[in-house]
Amino acid sequence: MFTGLVETLGIVRRIDTGAHGRRLTIEAPSIAAESAIGQSVAINGACLTVVAHDKQTFTFEAGPETLRRTNLGELTVGERVNLERALRLSDRLGGHVVQGHVDGLGRILERTKQGEWELLWFSSPPELAEQMVAKGSIAVDGVSLTVVDVAADRFSAALIPHTLANTTLGFKRPGASVNLETDLFAKYIWKCLQKGEVTPELLARTGFMSRESQS
Repeated sequence: MFTGLVETLGIVRRIDTGAHGRRLTIEAPSIAAESAIGQSVAINGACLTVVAHDKQTFTFEAGPETLRRTNLGELTVGERVNLERALRLSDRLGGHVVQGHVDGLGRILERTKQGEWELLWFSSPPELAEQMVAKGSIAVDGVSLTVVDVAADRFSAALIPHTLANTTLGFKRPGASVNLETDLFAKYIWKCLQKGEVTPELLARTGFMSRESQS
C-alpha cells in the first residue's frame, strides 16, 4: 500500500526489453541504498518489486499486464519518474490509500496557471470517471490529488507549488500520458451500486451521503 506522496524523483538509467516485458534500472540514491530485494516501490504509481539494487540504483521488472495498463512501456532512458516506497504501518497516511494498481491511462489535456498553483485537466476512460467525485481522491502518476471537477471523460485537479516542484506533474506537457488509479473505497461502492447491492438510502444511513442529501 502507498499514500500517493512522492518521496523523490528517479532517473531511468537503463531499459532492457525482452519478449514478455521490460527490465527498468532507475537511479535514486536517496532511497536505493536503503532498499532490499523483494520490496515494493511505486513507479509513476505502478507497484513494482525490487529485483536488484546498489547504492545508486535499483532494478524492476514490468510484465505485459503492467505495460498494457500503464505508461511504463513509454519510458525512455534519461526520463524522470515519481517514486514512493511502500507504506509502513507506523507512517502517517498523509495522502490517501493507494494500492499501486493502475486502473488505466489518461492524458494531460490542459494546464492553467492560477498564481503559484496550476489547474490541470486530464482525460480519463469513462468507466474510471464514473468512480470520481468532486473533492474525492485520485492518484495520477502515483501522486495523490483532490478532484476539483469531473465530467464524463475528464477531470481536473489543482496542483500546489510543492507538487509542481517535486513530481513529474510539474513538467509534463499537454498530451503526455499519466497513470490513473481511482480511490479504493470508491471502487467497491461503485461496484456494489452497479450490482444493485447498495442503494442511496443505505448510503445515507451509513453516512456516505451529505446531511443535505439525507434531509
